[in-house]
Amino acid sequence: MSDLRWTLRLDGSDLPDKALIGGKAWSIARMRALGLPVPPAFVVTTRACVEFLERGDWPEGLAEEIDAGMAWLEAATGRRFGHGPQPLLVSVRSGAPISMPGMMDTILNMGICAETEEALAAEMGDAGFAHDVHRRFYDLYADIVLKCVGAEFPAEGDAESWAATLREKSGQAIPDTPRERLFASIDAVFNSWNGRRARRYRKHHGIPDDLGTAVAVQAMVFGNMDAQSGTGVLFSRNPITGERKPYGEYLARAQGEDVVSGKFTPQPVETMRETVPQAFDALMAASERLEEANGDVQDIEFTVQKGELFLLQSRAAKRAPAAAVRIATEMVREGVITPQVALTRVTPDQVRLLLAPRLKPGEAEAAETLCRGEAASPGIGIGTVVTDSDEAERRAAQGEDVILARVTTSPEDLHGMLAARAVITERGGSTSHAAVVSRALGVACVVGCGEGSVTAHAGQTVTVDGSAGRIYAGALAAEAPDENAETDLAQLKDWAQATCPIPVHTPDAAPAAQIVDLNTIAGGEDAANLPNLLRGAEAATGGALATEEGMSAALSAGLKFVIGQPALPLLLAGARAGMAHEDRETVAVSAQG
Repeated sequence: MSDLRWTLRLDGSDLPDKALIGGKAWSIARMRALGLPVPPAFVVTTRACVEFLERGDWPEGLAEEIDAGMAWLEAATGRRFGHGPQPLLVSVRSGAPISMPGMMDTILNMGICAETEEALAAEMGDAGFAHDVHRRFYDLYADIVLKCVGAEFPAEGDAESWAATLREKSGQAIPDTPRERLFASIDAVFNSWNGRRARRYRKHHGIPDDLGTAVAVQAMVFGNMDAQSGTGVLFSRNPITGERKPYGEYLARAQGEDVVSGKFTPQPVETMRETVPQAFDALMAASERLEEANGDVQDIEFTVQKGELFLLQSRAAKRAPAAAVRIATEMVREGVITPQVALTRVTPDQVRLLLAPRLKPGEAEAAETLCRGEAASPGIGIGTVVTDSDEAERRAAQGEDVILARVTTSPEDLHGMLAARAVITERGGSTSHAAVVSRALGVACVVGCGEGSVTAHAGQTVTVDGSAGRIYAGALAAEAPDENAETDLAQLKDWAQATCPIPVHTPDAAPAAQIVDLNTIAGGEDAANLPNLLRGAEAATGGALATEEGMSAALSAGLKFVIGQPALPLLLAGARAGMAHEDRETVAVSAQG
């Protein structure tokens, strides 16, 4: 493989840098190295993507390396790409070095065509299955590669009629050969790095724009093959509560896009015990092994084909704020991680959300429940229901609190989700796009409320309780919890106080000093402005202090102390900033030595 410049084969023999192959491909290589059941794959590296984005064209030699990678997959599977009698179909998946769930693109069933549909039908003895695979391919190819809006591919159609629909709706013809379609799909994944939703996500999370995405090309397994097949997502611990118990969902006779799209409501993963018990047992064993090997809670994508388990991806799980605190503190008590590592597993934003107001006792009981669904991301959101993401963004920018209500969200709704106080949907489960992204954003979310349930309340003021999975009429009264009264928060606070290099005082206990109140200064909400705003001050309060960047600025300015209540977000931000500063000093000393 030393002669390969733009691609790598993920055989588990080594673990290349995530910056080069992306998190998805890294997890494939990692799982193969652990001996877990993973379909073979190769990866087009981020280096190739960056070169493509700079040049506007593929770098020299990339096409030949992809052809060689496909030949390697053919040898590994005993199948042929684009031909029978045993056709090879592949998935084409984006995979950035830093996880960006739902932000870029995936095309499944690549390699299906008239010839391979016929061969697949003969091999599987199921013409309906092969036809469904072909239709699904057109669905994704139209949406992701041709950016064709409104094209529908009815099951009673065929490749000729579907291709005609594409030409009519998009003005473009689908390429003739599977190879050309594969190349066009890799182009589309490369370009998705600079898509609107991906740029917004990176800006919100402070992810650099120059990383690029890798493209994993992996042999397909089929969760839609028969009643003994399906697909799902498993978390090694509950990402909502933090309970040390596997938590997930499973959708029989389905492919992965069916779950994450939110178009279908899956069943609890435990239902696998009844239909595919051997696959369920293998999944539970793999979950334990992956958490132990990676030292963190895992988010595992899997497919079951004819009762056999295949793992597609495993990564550190996004988790709700309460789960982040519980998991971090319990893993320290279990001896899995140190208190210092625990402090890096919980963000100041998550703590702020936990310490934000909750419904006062009795409020929910006295309120009118408009609808209920699955509790997907905890917290309270109060505002006016809007059903359009552009409207949510516009009204929030004018200072209005809004609740985004959708039948189901897609990556195109990210800007509305960023603006909203809460997200509510009519379809989908706890691993749908709405649920996963809301947890990452720390926004209250309730999903799967039922057809016509949430969008009907457009214009109405509601209170969303993401912990209870309920939407109430009106603005209910809330109260703030005590950071010292909850065991896990108090434990985290003790660790943070021991690590934070700058004292944090509550307003009633702060010593006399020259104090800068950043809440009263223009620009005080932006950590980038703090080095100038804190110059010459002895202490500070408010603004962007309760962020890692803000406390880093406070340390650099030589402040004697900072002031805030609750104190834990500041202590945690200070601890994380101090550890990052120590790491930079260690690197600098090593470089000098």
